Parts: sequence; structure tokens; C-alpha cells
Amino acid sequence: MESLSAALAVFQKGGLVMYPLLLCSIIVMAIAIERFQAYRRADTDADALLAKLGPLLAQGDNNGALEVCRLADGVIPDVLAEGLKHPHLNSHGLENMLSGAASLAAANLRKRLGILDTIVTLAPLLGLLGTVVGMISSFSVMNIASGQPRAITGGVGEALVATAAGLCVAVLALAVHSYFVYRLDAIVTDLERGCTFLLTAMNRSERHETA
Repeated sequence: MESLSAALAVFQKGGLVMYPLLLCSIIVMAIAIERFQAYRRADTDADALLAKLGPLLAQGDNNGALEVCRLADGVIPDVLAEGLKHPHLNSHGLENMLSGAASLAAANLRKRLGILDTIVTLAPLLGLLGTVVGMISSFSVMNIASGQPRAITGGVGEALVATAAGLCVAVLALAVHSYFVYRLDAIVTDLERGCTFLLTAMNRSERHETA
């Protein structure tokens, strides 16, 4: 209870700018929870999926490959299923379809990451604004009551709370943003690998059929 009271006292010392910083921290945590769940649903064991699809595609069993994709979890089988639904497309048409589906999937995974990037920049600026406002108030004290250094230094110390809070929020947002960018890159890499695998297998099957 005492720690809560101390935290509330520090929060109040930071001034009005602490409220938008608090809002930013809540947004960061909400995005972190929502994106974690979204990325967990998007994850796929690409190696295991491609190992199952390889023999089926080699035999020309598109329906079996499509069923494997439908039963698998994640964004990669969803994208590959779009290509398998149209086995009669030529290689260029299939490539365009897979590229469009992959781009849409990647765009969905990038949702709200831009907000985190904005908060990384915005939070320190808000903290700096709170510090500047606090220091202006401290110098106003000096003008009104000269010879009171404790009032001045105390005001500056309180003003620095806003900067510290802004930096903390920015560090949190940066950590969350970096983590999800790493996850996004990994998923997109596996997605590109899966699309290339499907294109190669479909082209090979098409050449066998025309031979």
C-alpha cells in the first residue's frame, strides 16, 4: 500500500504530461497482448508443413495438399491454400496470386506496429515537454522568491520525473516493437520459402503433364 502511495506521489510530481504518458504505456501493453496472440495464431512449423506437402505435390495430388493446408494452423498454409485452389493457373498467374496473398498476410501482421514506432518517438518528447514546463515553473519561483534554492532545486527534481517516465515508456515501446518486428521477419521469411516451394513444385508438375 505504501509503495502504491509513493508511486502515485511520484506520478503527481511529473505534472499533467504524465497522463498522456500513462495512456501511451497502456496502449503499448494492449498492443503487446493483442499482437502476441495474433502472432501465435500466425506461427507455422514451415519445415513440417513443406515435408508433408512435398510428396503430395510430387504426385500431383493438389486436393490432398490443399487438405493438409486447411488442417494446418498459421498464415503460411492459408496463403499456400490460395494457390492450391487454382491448380490450372500458369506459373505467372500463380506467382501473382501467391504474391498478393502473402502481401495481404504480411500487412495484417504489421498492424499496429506503426503505433509502437510513433510512441517510441513521442514518449521522450512528452517527457521533455514536462521537464521544460517544470523548469519554467522553478525559475518562476526564483523570480518571485529569490534566495530559496531548495524550492528551485526541488522543482527541477520534480520536473525530471516527466523525462524519466517518458524514457521508460519509450524503452518499453521499443522493446515490444523490436520483438514483433523480429517475429514478423521470421514469418515473412518462412512465407516466402513456402511460396517458392509451391511454385517450384507446381511448375515441375506442369512440365510432367505436358511432357
